Amino acid sequence: MKFENTDIWQRAVKLSTEIYKLGPKIKDYGFKDQLTRSGLSIPSNIAEGFERESVKESINFLRYAKASAGELYTQLLIGKNVDFLDKDIATRLMGETKEIAAILGAIIVKRKNF
Repeated sequence: MKFENTDIWQRAVKLSTEIYKLGPKIKDYGFKDQLTRSGLSIPSNIAEGFERESVKESINFLRYAKASAGELYTQLLIGKNVDFLDKDIATRLMGETKEIAAILGAIIVKRKNF
């Protein structure tokens, strides 16, 4: 299966794209950099996980993607709390991030049992 055809990778790319589009509105460079890096890390690690040949390596990269989702969720929450981000947009993106993390968790379990 090609990673480009997976729903999880496509959703993660869309999420990362939305995060990047928030960039011009964020004045704190350090926060913006962290936010975009964690958002970019999710689809990148999913792609790398699907491209790895061993199940163990694949799982490791999917775990990195899931961990980056946790990092992104935290940054979105903080950005919302300190008014760096619109509350409605941040809440929606946080929900999508949680869903992506849950799907990644299920994929990891499935691969472990493969």
